[in-house]
Amino acid sequence: MAKVRTGHATSLDGFIAGPNDGPEAPMGKGGERLLAWYMGGDTEYRLPGTEMVFKVAPQTAEYLRETSATTGALVTGRRTFDLTRGWGGGHPLGVPVFVLTHSVPQEWVDKESSFTFVTDGLESAVAQAKAAAGDKDVGVIGASLVQQCIRSGLLDEIHLDLVPVLLGDGVRLFDQSAEPVELESTRVIEGAGITHLTFRVVK
Repeated sequence: MAKVRTGHATSLDGFIAGPNDGPEAPMGKGGERLLAWYMGGDTEYRLPGTEMVFKVAPQTAEYLRETSATTGALVTGRRTFDLTRGWGGGHPLGVPVFVLTHSVPQEWVDKESSFTFVTDGLESAVAQAKAAAGDKDVGVIGASLVQQCIRSGLLDEIHLDLVPVLLGDGVRLFDQSAEPVELESTRVIEGAGITHLTFRVVK
């Protein structure tokens, strides 16, 4: 059954970006350390449909292939969209992206665009993404959006790419959870400079 899931590279102290993140430094100060594992191994992985080539451990390459193959659509917030400058015109996974926003940036409105701007709430954005994804999963990007999905009971699965570093400050992935959330650990993959953790959200 298709799931709503999230996946982020995360420091050991829970940050997905360093402090002072912005369009000129989307990962914040020191946050680029969270992505070093993409070049930490000796096995090439080319993101389908792009020129992006990573060098990772074999087990990480398989994990990335699986993630790419099973993702059918993405939901993100306006801040993440703006920080990445719309990923240069389309997300590297090459799937439809639904952007939750209060206002539609007219410069991005195009029939050929892979972005759909949703102004009528989170549940609508997730429902539209599910429809677009078919039998594949929907990915949720961005700390605030992940927290909203957890509080709304919409999130099924959490993937953490745990990086052995303490950033000390920045953007926390789980910063506003109002109540305890039970998780079930379902998979652990050891890579080169990275540990991939998967948890099911117990509902």
